[in-house]
Amino acid sequence: MEKKKMATKKSNSKTSNNDTGTTRLNKFLANNSEFARRKIDEMIQQGRVTVNHKLIIEPGVQIDNLKDEVRLDGERIREKIKKTYILLHKPIGFITTTDDEKNRKTVMDIIKTSEKLFPIGRLDIDTSGVLLLTNDGDFANKLMHPKFKVEKTYIVSLSRPLDEKIRLKLAGGIKLDGKKTAPAKIEFVNKDVFDTVAITLTEGRNRQVRRMFENYGFFVRKLHRSLYGHLTVDGLNAGEYRKLSILEINKFINK
Repeated sequence: MEKKKMATKKSNSKTSNNDTGTTRLNKFLANNSEFARRKIDEMIQQGRVTVNHKLIIEPGVQIDNLKDEVRLDGERIREKIKKTYILLHKPIGFITTTDDEKNRKTVMDIIKTSEKLFPIGRLDIDTSGVLLLTNDGDFANKLMHPKFKVEKTYIVSLSRPLDEKIRLKLAGGIKLDGKKTAPAKIEFVNKDVFDTVAITLTEGRNRQVRRMFENYGFFVRKLHRSLYGHLTVDGLNAGEYRKLSILEINKFINK
């Protein structure tokens, strides 16, 4: 299983032309159409290609594949985006966003790729565990939409033992911001330890787990998302990540 180690600084290494958005016109067309490179060269030389409405007959001309408008026989050719799905063992101390105006460390400082990924949902800065990142908007929307009821399990370390009465109230749903939470499953991780529980939710409200317990005077000492759907961080240290397999992706898509 391929996995990457955490890096807290942006890489200073030089990027390839494709990373910067610049590529040869014939390569761009070959990568984003059904035609082979040789055929593309012929079509360009035949005057069938424009870049920003300007006729181009040189196959090797450099274009900005992120900004330039390329047309073949008048039809706009758009760059095909390779869909990427990453499972990260998010460490404590990183915020779940693509950038931060306060220059705090984000999960994007860990993932070493030129692809424009974004996190699916959020884990706050003091929470660790399973975090998914992708560039597939449809996939992300499906996982976050309440109707699909994707289960997320958190291991919660509490400031004091949880009694049965409060456990049942939390599991049945309580009001947060005037709206009742959906039923949750709350179990003790160890039958003899009552200050550590596993809570499984199908919602994803802002800081929901912490706020549920805080509602009854508990302080959450430690919070770790151990399960997202069928995915765990087993085999990954904090700050390591890997790509999802086709089977793992399809298990969500076919849900």
